[in-house]
Amino acid sequence: QVQLVETGGGLVQPGGSLRLSCAASVSIFSGNAMSYYRQAPGKERELVATIAWDDITYYKDSVKGRFTVSVDDAKNTVYLQMNSLKPEDTAVYYCTFRRGLDILWGQGTQVTVSS
Repeated sequence: QVQLVETGGGLVQPGGSLRLSCAASVSIFSGNAMSYYRQAPGKERELVATIAWDDITYYKDSVKGRFTVSVDDAKNTVYLQMNSLKPEDTAVYYCTFRRGLDILWGQGTQVTVSS
């Protein structure tokens, strides 16, 4: 049973930075890709960034140039570095681990951007 543990959310002022971490209980390379989604109050969940083991990465247009997804394979951890945060980035952020057709979700972590 794969488990994902997310950390790193919190309250930050506009223009600030946060780094989210998502640690898997198995080798992340046993899967195909890991992603971060977010869901703001009253809005649908949306894909923010994906990193796949075939060297493909994806970023939502509104976060390009501000967010960076990376991997530490020794720690089985994926990171989402978020810079120049905006109030519209406020949401619960979820990481996912995809292996074949199976997708496992983390518990989510709250990110609030406010002055």
